[in-house]
Amino acid sequence: MGSAFYSPRIALVMAGLLLLAGLAGCSSTPSGSATHKGAAIAQSMAGSPYRYGGATPRGFDCSGLVYYAYRKAGISVPRTTREQYKYSERIGLSDIHRGDLLFFRLSTRGISHVGIYTGNGKFIHAPSSGKRVSYARLDNAYWKKRLLAAGRID
Repeated sequence: MGSAFYSPRIALVMAGLLLLAGLAGCSSTPSGSATHKGAAIAQSMAGSPYRYGGATPRGFDCSGLVYYAYRKAGISVPRTTREQYKYSERIGLSDIHRGDLLFFRLSTRGISHVGIYTGNGKFIHAPSSGKRVSYARLDNAYWKKRLLAAGRID
């Protein structure tokens, strides 16, 4: 094959697309591929800035990230953390799958934070002012202590 038809950059892009296609076909979550797609969309927003009340790539708050990602995946969800908690089907923490929602208490007001489980003990969320959409680990002492519930939206 001549060099006009081969590019390392194109080869990397093609390998990445093949990997993503393979992963998309391996869904083992009972919550279905739509929530997987919601998790993937949220993951693509990693690095976006935090913005209170934000629900676009210009800036997200925690529930805005869920709202944006799920709606892009074709799943209707409420806008606020508390509404998302009420709307989701409660599941045991031992039964969480990629795309499920994780609810936290960060203050004395009850449920006040939400993230999307991405697998392997991690979740993605919009943490707080001055920070960016990022991953956190469920075994981190801070998050472990504040995790209250998990929910699934089909």
